[in-house]
Amino acid sequence: MENTDISRKTHWEQIYKNKSPSDVSWYLTYPGQSLKLIETMGIDKNQSIIDVGGGASVLVDYLIDAGFSRLAVLDISAQSLQHAKTRLREKANDIEWYEADITHFQPPHLFELWHDRAVFHFLTHAEDRKQYVQVLKNALIPEGHLIIATFAIDGPEKCSGLDVVRYDAPSLCAELGDEFELLEVQNENHLTPANIEQKFTYFRLRRRLVIN
Repeated sequence: MENTDISRKTHWEQIYKNKSPSDVSWYLTYPGQSLKLIETMGIDKNQSIIDVGGGASVLVDYLIDAGFSRLAVLDISAQSLQHAKTRLREKANDIEWYEADITHFQPPHLFELWHDRAVFHFLTHAEDRKQYVQVLKNALIPEGHLIIATFAIDGPEKCSGLDVVRYDAPSLCAELGDEFELLEVQNENHLTPANIEQKFTYFRLRRRLVIN
């Protein structure tokens, strides 16, 4: 049986070994939709934010410039994380870096905001999605904030040679469960470096306060 954890890591290491971060299809020069949603949440600058699958993304650069002081970036690919560290130079020393498969991540502390642009939709197996949601619950504080961006229901069926699962609000909420309250949905027509349009949907949610 194929070890999906190893094959998944190998795939993404090869992508970042063979391509510049600015050449991958999901690259954004300015993560405007994410920044707008984070601003809407009113997150304090000293609250803890994790960018899941952040890798070489420039979101962390903009969050640093905006004054956020407790930032973490997680990615399965060491190559992608190294791109970001090299780009940020000395600023990288103030970031928490995690090289891990999100389905097996063990968060060392809780976070107030979980951000994921284009990781969840790659989890095509139900068990992987179940593990992701459990890690999310282990990592996010009660009443914490959640941003997940996936390919829209009419978006691409594949990315980077891999199958994806496309989502609308009902299907995403069904995966996450009743513990998360949907607050906002935004659509984005992302233009890849190859000038191909990809339809994304951003979901902003909040974890409910569960009182036993």
